[in-house]
Amino acid sequence: MAEILLSLTIIGVVAAITLPSLTGNINERTWNTQRKALYARFSQAIALMPALNGYGTIAEATESASAIDTATETFLTEGLAKVLKINNICDNTHLADCGTVSSFTNMAGSIISLPTTLYELNSYFRSIAYSGSSYTTQDTKAAAFETQNGESIVAYYNQSCSTQYLNQESLTAYGNVFGFPQSNMCVNFIYDLNGNKGPNTVGKDIGIMTVFNATDSLVVAPMPSSANNAGTATWPNAAKLCTTADSESRLPNIDELSAMLINKDILNLTTTTKIWSGTVYNSERAWDVFYTSGIRNSDMKTLNLSVRCVKR
Repeated sequence: MAEILLSLTIIGVVAAITLPSLTGNINERTWNTQRKALYARFSQAIALMPALNGYGTIAEATESASAIDTATETFLTEGLAKVLKINNICDNTHLADCGTVSSFTNMAGSIISLPTTLYELNSYFRSIAYSGSSYTTQDTKAAAFETQNGESIVAYYNQSCSTQYLNQESLTAYGNVFGFPQSNMCVNFIYDLNGNKGPNTVGKDIGIMTVFNATDSLVVAPMPSSANNAGTATWPNAAKLCTTADSESRLPNIDELSAMLINKDILNLTTTTKIWSGTVYNSERAWDVFYTSGIRNSDMKTLNLSVRCVKR
């Protein structure tokens, strides 16, 4: 009997040690599968939409009338819902009715409140200026919806998004013209794969998707492999920092890095230096994100810039 009890005790201890790890691995694989499926559905849906800008009405309050903001909700009801199966759409005052959480854990491990407007998502939508270039847009209220697969998603819409590509004619060869990815962002999504069930943590059940360009739109859904930068390097060595830290990591392309900039508070993109992308401009220069406001290109062989990696 003593031997049986000892064996059971050992089995119990081993189970207590290994089960959390096994459960975590199963959850991770499940989330990865859901994340990829969600991205595929959205990419297909967005490709079916006409121009993404111009939905809804935005008007400031006057002495005789209240402010009007139907932009994001109209984008969902009159645009996205026609190409994607949606169970429920919730306006800004009823986000929780679509299973959204009021706060969640960002990639830095901090609890942050769910942004409820475009400016709360990223204050640089309010006004940006650099080297003679400037950009600003109107604030819009977020709206939420639930999918048939059980995801809860909050949308942040830019009614005046541009049709100009980030990595082409918007910049000159030496970055003398500054590019603002905010001007190309039409809609940003914060998704929760299992509604408000938890763990409500970025990198697990919560992530981001960003749609750039009003026509010929592009959907990206970068997931950083770490909450922090991998270090600094010249561009030829930048990718090595990613694979050294994690064999499944790589440099984000310029569109992915721009999406990370849009969601900087969620993904802990707080560096004050430029950050490399994996996108080459020419044989001497590569695209990077500059500070917290926009993109340009830099000398890839001499400059040591920060490196932030994403999962494959």
